[in-house]
Amino acid sequence: MTNFDINSDSPLLQFAGKRSRAKFSFKHEQSSEVTFQDELLAGVAEVDLTPPPGMPKAGYSSNAHNGNGFRTRLRARIFYLRKGQVSLAIVQCDLLGGSAVIQHLVAKGVEGNTDVKLGGIMIGGTHTHAAPGQFLGTDFYNRFASNRSGFDARWTQFIATEITNGIVDAYQNRKRAKIAIGSKEVWGLTRNRSLHPHVQNETVEDKRLDPQMKFHAINPSLELIRIDEIDGKSTKPMGAAIIFSVHGTGIPVKDHLYHSDVWAYICGEVKVRSRKELGSELIVGAMEGSHADVAPAIIAGQAGFLEAKRVGRGIGEAAYELYKELEGDLSSDVKLGVAFKELNLDKVRTIDGVTIPDRPAVGAALVAGAKENTTPVINLIPPFKAGFPKPHRAGDPQGEKWVIGSRFLQPIMLSKNSFPRILPIQIIRIGSYAIVGMPFEITVESGQRIAKKALEPLRGIGVTKSLVSSVANEYSGYIATKEEYGIQYYEGGHTLYGPNSQAFLANAVFHLSQELSNAASGVVYEGESVRSFALNSKEFMSAIMSSNTERDSLSKVVFHDPKVNVERYYEFHYQDAHPDAIHWNKPIVSVQYSDTGQTWHLAARNGYIADDQDVDLEIVHMGQSDSGHHYRVRWYEPHFKRGYKHRFLFHQNGDRPQWHSEPFD
Repeated sequence: MTNFDINSDSPLLQFAGKRSRAKFSFKHEQSSEVTFQDELLAGVAEVDLTPPPGMPKAGYSSNAHNGNGFRTRLRARIFYLRKGQVSLAIVQCDLLGGSAVIQHLVAKGVEGNTDVKLGGIMIGGTHTHAAPGQFLGTDFYNRFASNRSGFDARWTQFIATEITNGIVDAYQNRKRAKIAIGSKEVWGLTRNRSLHPHVQNETVEDKRLDPQMKFHAINPSLELIRIDEIDGKSTKPMGAAIIFSVHGTGIPVKDHLYHSDVWAYICGEVKVRSRKELGSELIVGAMEGSHADVAPAIIAGQAGFLEAKRVGRGIGEAAYELYKELEGDLSSDVKLGVAFKELNLDKVRTIDGVTIPDRPAVGAALVAGAKENTTPVINLIPPFKAGFPKPHRAGDPQGEKWVIGSRFLQPIMLSKNSFPRILPIQIIRIGSYAIVGMPFEITVESGQRIAKKALEPLRGIGVTKSLVSSVANEYSGYIATKEEYGIQYYEGGHTLYGPNSQAFLANAVFHLSQELSNAASGVVYEGESVRSFALNSKEFMSAIMSSNTERDSLSKVVFHDPKVNVERYYEFHYQDAHPDAIHWNKPIVSVQYSDTGQTWHLAARNGYIADDQDVDLEIVHMGQSDSGHHYRVRWYEPHFKRGYKHRFLFHQNGDRPQWHSEPFD
């Protein structure tokens, strides 16, 4: 594996540690075509993106907190596919979304080391609200998506470096393969959080506002790509890539930990079941579908890890059933295709007679928050209150939106160039499916309309189903339909480019689909000749430092009974080095058991492993103690062996030597 070093030459690290305007550009080959490959090849990889404590978290805006540790790790899973003249890498990340900066950095990183080009790289996100932001391609979202403001060059380069290493690893370990892609409906575990706007759509026949309707007004379709290595006359499981529509908001805003929310349990369930039932270690990743108005169906007042686990494992169970069902559909005779366009709004604002305004605008309904996480008090006051559209004259480009500060004052506070101006649009073809990647959070109905437009030209080349993946390759706000926009809930207030946004983008996707259907090579590339960025820079992630602080106990291991919304757990407090001297994306702690106290084994039960790579170990930085830094580790739902001794084993990590706690029962 080629291992790129974050501290090597980088276009970003010159800005690390500085409060400055980070200006940098990328130039790529204008063609994404590669030499013809007759056989289907595939490779998979997984990298860890878990950062040190102290990073601002993205998704809940100013209501969020800095991360103080992790409960479930943040990862990127890479799925490399190659056939014909098409080479692509689907990267599924436990982040708020993709990033044009990261997409371009990764494309540069894999140049000369793989056959993957910019247009074939899709950076998708699970949209967890508990991962750091500060890596996006616009000042607006680096400023307002998180509780603190600024583009962090070191953190961005760290993500890009890990993903680059993952793609190179997947490429170098590529094998002859068979793949299958299919769908399964999942009901009862998600709900529409904005039912009132949804039923305004003229295409929605059932207009009832009955509370039970929120469980029906969703996108229930779960898609899964199964990838198997050809092993003689049979196949060997390699990976599973999931696409599903649900917000990463099962765990409340008050939580300070990094975690991947319901997605940890969705992916974990598939991984654990395959390990237990098939004896196979899969790489399992996931990214969003059309999820903008879809939330996890958690029990009211019980948001937290227990509910995220219940919902996630339920969805994961359905995903695993689909994974098994696809075994009979595995084939190496699968056509691939990719189309990529960077739609520049400074050049194109009208497509097929549909025009969006030149100037984006933030609506008052955005400030009030989404219905599942409203901003106290403000959400009750017009014009911020949901369902309080603005009376407007015909021809107003922002229609019913109350523009914060007025359409005259907002441009003074927020420059046009701080908003998304270049929109990456991508279509990935896998057999009879087309995945449309867009940089927005897209409502259920918007997704259906865009997918329908995408499918029309592709039917002629054998595509029978299209679907939308939100927040791919950048984060650019929301897309609501014109009808949803008209009553100004959160989704409409966060649709930056007015009531025609959905129709405008659907037309753009239609034309890109036409080009893909006519491309003999299966490849369409329409990127900018030079992609430039200018971002306000601030450092939150520091360089790794060395430390001679010794690890030591600060308490005995104590058992805690379960509480409301909190599982039972063992807790241990210890001393260690400064957080910046620890590699948080490497193994830190696991649980061992022994019957004699001489030979120790890794604790595991029913396929779940008691280490920080799974879902039940939490590590928190508690602050600085007299002689070092204070940390807490918890082992939730402990699957301990009665009559045996147990201990926390702290692994060698950088210059931190291996160490363990005193045994406990």
